[in-house]
Amino acid sequence: MGKPKHLTNKQNPFAKKKRHNKEKADEPPARREKPYESIVLKNESFEAYYKHQQICSSEEEWDQFIEHMRKNLPVTFRITGSKAQANLLLKLIKRDFFDEYFRAVKELRKEEEGAHVEPPQCLGWYPGEMAWQLELSRKDIRRSEPLFKLHNFLISETSSGNISRQEAVSMIPPLVLDVQPHHKVLDMCAAPGSKTAQLIESLHAGEGTGIPPGFVMANDVDNNRCYMLVHQAKRLNSPCFMVTNTDSATFPSMQITKDGVVSPLKFDRVLCDVPCSGDGTLRKNADIWTKWNLGQATNLHGLQYRILKRGAELLEVGGKLVYSTCSLNPIENEAVLHHLLKQTDDSLEIVECGHMLPTLKYSKGMTYWEPATHKELKYYKSFDEVPENQRTVLRPDMFPPAKEESVEKFHLDRCLRILPNQQNTGGFFVALIEKKKPLPWESTDTKEDNGQDLAKGSEAPEPPTKKAKYMRGFKEDPFVFFDDNEDVFESINEFYKLSEGFNPRNLLTRCKVGKKKNIYFCSSVVRDLVQLNEKRVKFINLGVKSFVRCVTRNIKCEFRLAQEGLANVNAFIGERRRVKVQPSDLIELLSCTDPTKPPEIAALTAETQENLKNFDSGSCILQCELDELNLAVVGWKGAVSLRAYVDQYDTVHLLRLLGGDLSKFEKNKFQDKLRAEQEGEQKDDDGDEDIVENESPSPGEGEVAPTEETA
Repeated sequence: MGKPKHLTNKQNPFAKKKRHNKEKADEPPARREKPYESIVLKNESFEAYYKHQQICSSEEEWDQFIEHMRKNLPVTFRITGSKAQANLLLKLIKRDFFDEYFRAVKELRKEEEGAHVEPPQCLGWYPGEMAWQLELSRKDIRRSEPLFKLHNFLISETSSGNISRQEAVSMIPPLVLDVQPHHKVLDMCAAPGSKTAQLIESLHAGEGTGIPPGFVMANDVDNNRCYMLVHQAKRLNSPCFMVTNTDSATFPSMQITKDGVVSPLKFDRVLCDVPCSGDGTLRKNADIWTKWNLGQATNLHGLQYRILKRGAELLEVGGKLVYSTCSLNPIENEAVLHHLLKQTDDSLEIVECGHMLPTLKYSKGMTYWEPATHKELKYYKSFDEVPENQRTVLRPDMFPPAKEESVEKFHLDRCLRILPNQQNTGGFFVALIEKKKPLPWESTDTKEDNGQDLAKGSEAPEPPTKKAKYMRGFKEDPFVFFDDNEDVFESINEFYKLSEGFNPRNLLTRCKVGKKKNIYFCSSVVRDLVQLNEKRVKFINLGVKSFVRCVTRNIKCEFRLAQEGLANVNAFIGERRRVKVQPSDLIELLSCTDPTKPPEIAALTAETQENLKNFDSGSCILQCELDELNLAVVGWKGAVSLRAYVDQYDTVHLLRLLGGDLSKFEKNKFQDKLRAEQEGEQKDDDGDEDIVENESPSPGEGEVAPTEETA
């Protein structure tokens, strides 16, 4: 889930304006004035307000709720990737880390009287045992030497995209959205991107189905946070994913080619994880205790409504939308839903989704609440009671529906409220909405756009008018797709013997003139969307790097394969550039840490040497069978040597799956710090080894260009 959603000054009335310039951006982030330990975890207004709203069912549960709110949040992670790799990684985690973790925690808490150590807990509501919760907080793991191997594991596997360090409740919205490979998906407020990553994984969940026909479009209003999305999604290497940068409340109507006709784009699934006050994240954002007030929720209600309304307009009839926040406040949750539902008659319906999350404990949505002024906490049962001077703060749409119609008509009780005390998580709110028929104000007239007749009854209304657009953030390089006359494609096609099913028009570069350095691959539907809508919305990123220019002597093709894009182009590459290697050989290749001295072919197994006979030098695919798992790795065949062309994090991941020696990659920062102190050097307490949840280094880091010898 990350921190509460970022708000621009335009969206956030109570935020101070900030300067944005290159000089400011280059400055390191300032350290907080007080550590979390010194923050008083108490706010009388917070406690009084939520106790009055009766978000807990009893006094006993309230005490448990407050107690959990003041505890550190436990670490949670989920295993991603293909089914075969995920199952093998889960097996290795159970074998290599859970026992060590249990022993280390017992050692850390041996002096605590009556301390009970919980083993790692599987989140039973997440499918396939693929999500786990550890009793310790992230800070505990980062600062405990007995757990340095677990810490290293979490860092490397997160960076390689094979696990996601994600808060438990943040995993819920994508699960109930139930994305299928053919779905057109919009994530309206996507940054930092952990939920977006789940949506992409669901899109690719069909085993052996190739590139899915659907796509995920992830949007964020903040330009800088869009690049967080890019880094998050790059780990997944999906050709069916794109990032856009626009105000989600005024997201433009877009077009798509359907059955050869340009038609309005409607989405099958929409995620509205909207900006919120974030008081459900108090367990990891302790400074909210000192800043919390009701003014945040009342100021955000209108923005949340506008985003939800626009999401409903962009949703296909029969499609589903999830509205979610990391807030506990009914003003930001049930009131926003009620605000829209009462305007849409029976076009939208909140539907049950708790059954999709077996074993998850939650409370039902609220059907009654009392808005209050944020300074004196004066509560009102109806808008008629609100004094005139407060009616710009508390508005009619913030009040609950009449009691006699709330359950039968609006079904607010079908929403999910997750409280921290129920399963030791953060606080969260989720509602699943189904679109039964067009909204009352949606057009049913046939219109003409770009010379094409649009399908009757399917056009989304235009977003609300606003001031003239101006360029925000960085100016993006162009997206230049290949055409039938692309000069470099002929050599790529000839060298890799691409199959007839490969469409060169799905290749693109980011430059219109000059030599192409990187060639990216995207799906046909993504190409279509960009070409039809690049003047309607700002596209930040799309496509997966699949070919990289590699200047060497005596090589027939100037472009080598890129590991990031191998999974997408692998099926199209002919047998001529494939070589089968034994697991022991792949371990040898991956274990090589000196890029100037790759393993010699003569040192590999006889089977691999035989497979390399009469094999032309240059980029190739190394194929390795490991039980039921088929691994494919980009390699480079030199005159007398063979190398694996994989970045540092993927190297560690593959060696872990293969059972290779990881000792040369393990780094004990505690021992490093001790040695540095002994040598008179000073280092930061945490060094720079930890990574922030939902962030990762750029893929490709650690790759080394082929030397003349490899040519």
